[in-house]
Amino acid sequence: MASTSTENETPLLAELVEQADPPVTATCPADPQEGVAVEPTAVPRRPLGSRLRSGLRRGGRAIRRANRACGRAASLVLLLALLTAVPAFQLISFGYMLEASGRLARGRSLAESLPWFRQAGRLALALLMLVLFSLPVHLLTHWAQVAQAIDPHSGDVGLMRGGAVFAAVLATGHLSWAWIRGGRLRNYLWPAPLQFLREIWRPRTWIDAKQRLWQLWVSLEIPRLFWLGLRCTLATLVYILPPAVLIMTVVREGKGGGAGLVGFLAVAMMGVVLLYIPLLQARFAAENRIRAMFEWRAARGSFRHAPLVLTLGIALTYLLAVPLYLLKIEATPQETLWLPCLFFVVLMLPARIAMGLAMRRARRVALPHGFWAGCARWGGRLMLPGVVAFYLAVLYLSQYIYWDGLQTWVEQHAILAPVPFQAT
Repeated sequence: MASTSTENETPLLAELVEQADPPVTATCPADPQEGVAVEPTAVPRRPLGSRLRSGLRRGGRAIRRANRACGRAASLVLLLALLTAVPAFQLISFGYMLEASGRLARGRSLAESLPWFRQAGRLALALLMLVLFSLPVHLLTHWAQVAQAIDPHSGDVGLMRGGAVFAAVLATGHLSWAWIRGGRLRNYLWPAPLQFLREIWRPRTWIDAKQRLWQLWVSLEIPRLFWLGLRCTLATLVYILPPAVLIMTVVREGKGGGAGLVGFLAVAMMGVVLLYIPLLQARFAAENRIRAMFEWRAARGSFRHAPLVLTLGIALTYLLAVPLYLLKIEATPQETLWLPCLFFVVLMLPARIAMGLAMRRARRVALPHGFWAGCARWGGRLMLPGVVAFYLAVLYLSQYIYWDGLQTWVEQHAILAPVPFQAT
């Protein structure tokens, strides 16, 4: 009987256990002492008006950043054009472009690869304000000269000369005080006279101004950029001078079939040099070694790593330089010399950036193998001679339209500083 009772109770207990609720597992208890799970509560959604205001604020910040970047880029181009217009400073502009290409090749971002990008806005604003505040001085000086030519004994001559001196002193003081306070637009528009009277006599004001000026000079790295441009220019001239001199000699004095053959060989030599010069300059900018300008085998190896992008970079270097040869038809007046230099910077800086990005690709990727890699290499090898031949044809025609004649074979702004834009 006892065994029968036990057998009857066992199915009953099993049935009760099956009908019972499953055990509760407290995954996120509200109280550590209670094992009751709490369902996650939904985050309340922000009102539509709040979301719209937040989106407008983000859009406004993006627009301000874009405007600031465009302003800095325009200021940078203007500064480089002004440097390019000065013969001694052309190497600084050339070195700047090489530095931008080299930084990109070493893996930096575009914003980090453009020196002076952050300082360009204030530097351009300082130059603009210097021009504006000097206008009254020039105007009064001109009026004094005209008055003296009309009547040398007139009292207006001394009055206008004194006004010019006073305007020069006032402009110098105003600009200096604006630069001491930071050189922003509001500093030029409002001189802050109370602050001037309070701080101009303190030695700390002048010490801080001197330190900020020195820090600005150090951040510009002008001596290093000049040295970079000078070394690259000299190494490039080692390549292009021999064929250029042969071509110029044949065109001036060559007669007969032998001179034609020499001229053809010299043009072919120039073409081979132009095939390698952009690669060598990009490697020199990336490594900052003068020996990199003479490592032809390494340049060929870089091309094998990324043939298509390097072909595109070389093509942009030469094709973007072609429109600038129209500026060689007539010597540019000294007063407007910066205008063709502006076009030079606008066209040649993107070409250097493209070469830097292409060299970055070549330095990063492994040597590709296979059928498609071979097609890419031979495609680049077949396209580049056509691009260089077109550029050589433009060079050949430019010697007849260039105001300085045969020097166009040496003064090539596609691979050098724009000496052809310099007026005599």
